[in-house]
Amino acid sequence: MSKVICIIDDDPIYQFLIQKIIGNSEAGHDLMFFKNGREALDYFTVDLHKNLPEIILLDLEMPVMDGWDFLKEIDKLQIDKPEIYIVSSSISHEDREKVKAFPKIKGHFSKPINSNKIQEITKN
Repeated sequence: MSKVICIIDDDPIYQFLIQKIIGNSEAGHDLMFFKNGREALDYFTVDLHKNLPEIILLDLEMPVMDGWDFLKEIDKLQIDKPEIYIVSSSISHEDREKVKAFPKIKGHFSKPINSNKIQEITKN
């Protein structure tokens, strides 16, 4: 089943890589990309019912608005979706503890995420 997946990450190489990985899956998911949390929030809040994806793959370290600030702001919207997955090059012990404070986070993965993880995330 095709889903809308949003990648929020400032690394253009990672964006290209994840586009190829997801594009090679058989499900034909629709993708949207943002370089930071502020760009994504600005887009989502124009029309929450129309613009929200089903899944967000979120980096933690980005300019303008990082992943943690994005999570705080999206919590304020009091919405059920999207499912959020942290995808970071480094998840420290401190970050793993912070993740627990955000019930919307369904999981966290180290970069680069592979096609098996994408299938696992999108199967529901």
